Amino acid sequence: MATKIDIQAKEIYCEITGRKYILLVLLAVACVFTLIIDILVGPAWLSIREVFSAIFMANSSDPTTHVIVWTIRLPIALMAIVVGATLGIAGAEMQTILDNPLASPYTLGVSAGAGFGAALALVLGVGIVPYAGEYLVSINAFFFSLLTCLLIYFIGKARRVTAETMILAGIALLFLFHSLLALLQYIATEEALQAIVFWLFGNLMKTTWPKLGIVAAVLIIVVPLLAKDAWKLTALRLGDEKAKSLGIDVEKLRLKAFILISLLTAAAVCFVGTIGFIGLVGPHIARMLVGEDQRFFLPMSALGGALLLSAASIGSKVIIPGAVFPIGIVTSLIGVPFFFSLILTKRRGYW
Repeated sequence: MATKIDIQAKEIYCEITGRKYILLVLLAVACVFTLIIDILVGPAWLSIREVFSAIFMANSSDPTTHVIVWTIRLPIALMAIVVGATLGIAGAEMQTILDNPLASPYTLGVSAGAGFGAALALVLGVGIVPYAGEYLVSINAFFFSLLTCLLIYFIGKARRVTAETMILAGIALLFLFHSLLALLQYIATEEALQAIVFWLFGNLMKTTWPKLGIVAAVLIIVVPLLAKDAWKLTALRLGDEKAKSLGIDVEKLRLKAFILISLLTAAAVCFVGTIGFIGLVGPHIARMLVGEDQRFFLPMSALGGALLLSAASIGSKVIIPGAVFPIGIVTSLIGVPFFFSLILTKRRGYW
């Protein structure tokens, strides 16, 4: 028979859990709101009526509006949501397995590896191959981002896969790829240099439905695999020793999560270029709202990242009227102040 204390504890738990579900719903609604605005905003502004007519009543909509919405605006807006969610989850799980609040695909060199891979392909002239050139650049970026993750892991494995060595390995590779990228820019032709700089800025404008489908497919496959280990990942935040005492194979869990993070990051950055700080800021927003419980932290990080990148996509189109500002610059302008605030709050014992 349940005691009065047990009943009160259950009521408090249900109340806290209910609040977390409400926050998830509110953030999801906010993502839908920014998605709609992202479709409306652009060099040619559209009304809500025109957009809904083009999406739900294609036969009766204006042909020009239909092309703008379905060929350009809708895939770009959805790509912002999907890539934001992908980077948000990748950053959240990277912070979890490395036990470091400043860990993210951007700060640990994975994005730098992808940038080097894309730049290498462009310097070698792969990007000018008819029809397949753009995909070959993306494949090379995908390969080097995966290679970076593998290097980080195996360097860490040489030191018993501790979080500290993996973080140091990531930072070392970040500087290495930045140096190699600078070398490629130095020897590149003027045309290749322009293409490299454009790619490194981060851009959603080359989004197509097949590219969106690839990133979404990776996200759909990987998320359930991470969600399956939700309680193990939550326990990992207690420390390796406590996690082991609960029967968790910490090294195996860390390897599995790191492989899945690698796939998420590689799929996200290979098509849209270097987009920084989404994987850092999104998880921190989630952590402040719902805490470390992976059942809520994982979807909240996805929604936080999606909301941030969708908002950045809107901002990239309104900063300069009639033009599209590189989205990677917008996310950096958002992320850098947040990064400094994290450093300052750490000093005050926030973490």
